[in-house]
Amino acid sequence: MRVVRADVMGMCFGVRDALKIINRVEEPQTVTIHGQLVHNEVVLDRLESKGFAMADESARADLPETPVVLITAHGISDKERARLTSAGKQLIDTTCPLVTRVHQAALKLRDEGYHVLVIGRRGHVEVQGIIEDLDSFYVVQNEDEVITFPSKRLGIVCQTTAASRNVARLRDVIAERNPDAEIKFVDTVCLPTKDHQRSVERLLGEVDAVVVVGGHNSNNTRELVTLCLERGIPAVHVQSADSLDPDWFAGYETVGLTAGTSTLDSTIDEVHQALLRLSVGVESRAH
Repeated sequence: MRVVRADVMGMCFGVRDALKIINRVEEPQTVTIHGQLVHNEVVLDRLESKGFAMADESARADLPETPVVLITAHGISDKERARLTSAGKQLIDTTCPLVTRVHQAALKLRDEGYHVLVIGRRGHVEVQGIIEDLDSFYVVQNEDEVITFPSKRLGIVCQTTAASRNVARLRDVIAERNPDAEIKFVDTVCLPTKDHQRSVERLLGEVDAVVVVGGHNSNNTRELVTLCLERGIPAVHVQSADSLDPDWFAGYETVGLTAGTSTLDSTIDEVHQALLRLSVGVESRAH
């Protein structure tokens, strides 16, 4: 069994920058991470072992007890930022600048009088941060959720980790079902996400199956899996080398390897080495 690595995969600059910031924190016990710094269980385990408190993403309405609150790479709304600072909390901000760009685009559309549509996953922490500052919005996850909106001015932004192909489809459907509306689209899918998806598309022509490495809560990692399956290529989503099932690889001659934008280089290398060891076993059983 041959293993082929995607030419673009693993951590984006936003995640690397967030990790650099948090690694400079001298007193972790005084800091609560406001949600998950990144959607990567390996990273989260390491942060917990260092003494950081971590608020569950579903419980961020509770005020952290520590004097310092670290804003994750997924960002928060201006309303939430004001709530924390008015409570006397010192903020350490690791928001990805490309997430900040989505917030700015959504607010600009709001100020221009558009009803804002956010293409993304409802309940995702990034999406939640965007819509909390909007009075008029609608989150669109799939074609079935696109309606004829009462507003005649529709502004569209995207979750940074949305799949570009899905965004294109939804943009067309929104236009079809709102033929009389003025529509303004701002493409806020981030470049690292696009580069990862394009790299997988190139990879699919060379392989029989794909291993996608990343946290189970990682939206961009799940989108890479979905892309493979939509193209008819089997894919398995693993968090680490320990998650690999040797039986899954039976019958595959060439396996691709890719990873989401919050996956550590060391984790990718560990999975790669495990696949190489598995390939020896697969070939031995074949003979």
